[in-house]
Amino acid sequence: MTSSPDQANDAEQRMLGAVPGVPALGRGPAPEGNYSRHEYHHPAAGWGAARSVGAVLERAGEPLEGFRAIFVMNQEDGGFDCPGCAWPDDPNGLHLDICENGVKHATWELAPAKADREFFGAHTVSELAGWSDHDLEAVGRLAEPMSYNPASDNYEPISWEDAFALVGSTLRGLEHPDQASFYTSGRLSNEATFLYQLWVREFGTNNLPDCSNMCHEASGRAMTAALGTGKGTVDLHDWEAADAIWLMAENAATNAPRMLTWLAEADRRGAQIVHINPLIEAASRRTIVPHEFVDMAAFHATAIGTMNVQVRIGGDLALLRGVAKAVFEAAEQDPDVLDREFIEHYTRGVDEYRALVTATPWAELVRDAGVDEATIRRLADGYLASKRLIIAWCLGLTQHEHGVDTVREVVNLLLLRGHIGRAGAGPCPIRGHSNVQGNRTCGINHRPDKAFLDRLAQVCGFDPPRAHGLGTVATIEAMQHGDVKVFVALGGNFALATPDLPYTFDALRNCDLTVQVSTKLNRSHIMHGKQALILPCLGRTDKDAQASGPQGITVEDSMAMVHISYGMKEPASPQLRSECAILAGMAQATLPESTTPWQAYADNYDNIRDTMEKVLDGFEDFNSRARRPHGFRIRQPARERVFQTPSGRGEFSAAPLPDDVDPGQGRLMLATIRSHDQFNTTIYSNDDRYRGLKGLRTVVFMNDNDMRDRGLEEFGLVDISSFSRDGTERTVHGYRAVRYEIPPGCAAGYMPELNVLCGIADVSTQSEQPVTKHLVVEVRPVGATQS
Repeated sequence: MTSSPDQANDAEQRMLGAVPGVPALGRGPAPEGNYSRHEYHHPAAGWGAARSVGAVLERAGEPLEGFRAIFVMNQEDGGFDCPGCAWPDDPNGLHLDICENGVKHATWELAPAKADREFFGAHTVSELAGWSDHDLEAVGRLAEPMSYNPASDNYEPISWEDAFALVGSTLRGLEHPDQASFYTSGRLSNEATFLYQLWVREFGTNNLPDCSNMCHEASGRAMTAALGTGKGTVDLHDWEAADAIWLMAENAATNAPRMLTWLAEADRRGAQIVHINPLIEAASRRTIVPHEFVDMAAFHATAIGTMNVQVRIGGDLALLRGVAKAVFEAAEQDPDVLDREFIEHYTRGVDEYRALVTATPWAELVRDAGVDEATIRRLADGYLASKRLIIAWCLGLTQHEHGVDTVREVVNLLLLRGHIGRAGAGPCPIRGHSNVQGNRTCGINHRPDKAFLDRLAQVCGFDPPRAHGLGTVATIEAMQHGDVKVFVALGGNFALATPDLPYTFDALRNCDLTVQVSTKLNRSHIMHGKQALILPCLGRTDKDAQASGPQGITVEDSMAMVHISYGMKEPASPQLRSECAILAGMAQATLPESTTPWQAYADNYDNIRDTMEKVLDGFEDFNSRARRPHGFRIRQPARERVFQTPSGRGEFSAAPLPDDVDPGQGRLMLATIRSHDQFNTTIYSNDDRYRGLKGLRTVVFMNDNDMRDRGLEEFGLVDISSFSRDGTERTVHGYRAVRYEIPPGCAAGYMPELNVLCGIADVSTQSEQPVTKHLVVEVRPVGATQS
């Protein structure tokens, strides 16, 4: 029997942590007192990572397969690409190229298929709404296609043919193709990505939101404007050659653990390694790289940081501009500290930028950065001493109103001394999901450029729509208003990854049909439309056999390397289909008159790649080059100092300093972060080893003085209220305050739990990204009156 709306709403409120004292998401409430925190002083990775991997394999439903995965993952001879982060594989083949988080992610995918008709028959959707997200995913792999039955409030089996027919008839019944939106997660392969956008554009819309709209959209827009490319220009050979590496807003030990190998090697050759982050993290100190067995045995740690700069949240642009100011002051005495030849021949706008920087008072830069002038000058000294500088960054730079301006300031600094198009130097955005960069390369873009659409039309024989489509936040608003009636998601957990969770949940429920192509059960299957389909797909670890034989798929890492990946195990259920096969089935049902060879594409992915090489720049001879050892790198013109900007030059930016860094009297600036024991919205446990926290996720990390000012003790219960741009307020209750090494006026807490504090209106006007690293909040003891 269907639960009442009130019962379902109560379950949702418990999940969101809106009921006092009840934790949100995660593995569910921690028993009172069954949590702790200690200072973490050990090296990153090392024996802690090894013990964690052992525990993961012990808990796995397929422990032997998990152990075998360690030696197959990221290997060129028949291995599969890690389904986790987008850090590149070792081009020299010298390392056992795995990490703790990669093993967790692969093992999570190796689980048996227990989310089947018996499971869904035993549990209503209203009941599942009260489960924690860890418990939903822990059920196991999805086993067969399912369709929601509103009469029973259960998912029930549906044949693949009937599922495809439902998708096709619903889409064809819309008044206009723009009434549907098609979301992409960052793990979708290049081949499936290309098929997806081909289906959607042949259907007639550019509504192709993706996870980049919430993470590195600002990076792409900034670098495209400055350099004519939305990607970084460096590769791992540059990391081997750099004499200085700056890591901004990046927690490498958690977000890209394989990076630690390259940081350790940089330290051994004497390179500067500077960490710029509001939080002092374990990855900014020391590491023991697990595949370096001698160091493991001797407990020998390698330094992975020579300087920590603790910038305030949102203060990065001011910090970088302070470095530029010190550099221009040095140039007054010695003009050759600037690469004048590079600036003259390859850039535009330096005079305007110099005038702006020179006119900005030091006091203003120090205030906005939250860093004293002496430290900024010390950072500038390191910059001037470097001949080969890489600046790498993650979401702490992009998820702000001024994210585009901040990334452009990174490029400004690199342009001043010619650190682009030089070995060992350049910009390096650190991508999160394993193929998020490949998704954009292969056509997932709600703002496609004319050249791509022209070539798609010429090669594929149809006229694609030209108007820009909807991004992620615009899609949520359109679903809420009834303008988008069908929502299709390829992977991911849209319901939790997005801002303003209750608003997003309502938007999904307002759809006529939601379609989720997934490997495991998650919140997005629970927050569904009036009709809903769950379509289970193969994972990266699964063998993919089609009519022409075993298939490999390709991905593009965050440094533009493309390589092929083959699954290692039999699928968890015979009912699973590949992403390409599912897309071809939906396309055929939607476009019965189409002349596109959908079935041929599904039968042999070489056919997809043959078409891709005709449409996509840099994919020439795709099938052959993808099968080379380590694959191939897509040409980056900016790496060769060919800047495809309107001026044909690298463009300096002269953006004003942000005016929203100070949260105001009595308030804090909060950034959402990940714990070490999670991957995006997948939460493996309530622990966060590198921050010394065990058994608890509903916390807010605060400066000791800020806690004292509010009369808070360690683990004191607090309410957290946020203040949205549209004048609305949001509150989570019953969180616990935890002291941490973070600047005064700043706070941090875990996503996706605290995504609820980011209103749907809290979106950057520069990038359309939710500003989840820039939330103005008030933290007060539970029950205290709001100021």
